[in-house]
Amino acid sequence: MVGLSSPFGGSDTDLFDGYDEFVPEHIPEPGAFLDGHRVLTNDEHVTFHELTRELFEERTVYDMTFNYNLARLNLDTRHESAGFRYAEDADDPAVLWAEFTPTTAFCPQSHTLNIGSFRAWNGLTDRHDYDLVRVRLSEMHHQSSTINERLEELEEEFLDTGAVAPPSADTSNRPDDAFGADQSPL
Repeated sequence: MVGLSSPFGGSDTDLFDGYDEFVPEHIPEPGAFLDGHRVLTNDEHVTFHELTRELFEERTVYDMTFNYNLARLNLDTRHESAGFRYAEDADDPAVLWAEFTPTTAFCPQSHTLNIGSFRAWNGLTDRHDYDLVRVRLSEMHHQSSTINERLEELEEEFLDTGAVAPPSADTSNRPDDAFGADQSPL
């Protein structure tokens, strides 16, 4: 992974928690999407997040603003309320719920990052213990409704077919980013 230099001195390791650490103050609070489900904490969170890093690396789910694997956002101490939180379904432990909170309410990559995350987790279900990973964007994002509708459609397609839709399928119903330019599908 690409390292970052700090304008304040020090190495990039000073800016990030370790993948083997659970630091609640450096990750978002569980949002409304996770209400009523068993939120992963401590070792459970760490274990799934380490796997997430591997899957995102394999599927190149990268945040282009920061030029790193999206899983690293959970560890970035400069963005303490951004990243993923996970919860097991209250009724079905074979279903994981993942809620992504971006760094800003106008993050122009939110559509692409969430679709890429959905594809990585559900396209590689043989690599984890879940039959389905439901992904949603935090309600704080200005296009969360539209993006979450597309994630629901992808989830329904996955449940119907058992396969993740190809990237070209995401060009319809795609919202424009905050600057009015189309986002590239993953």
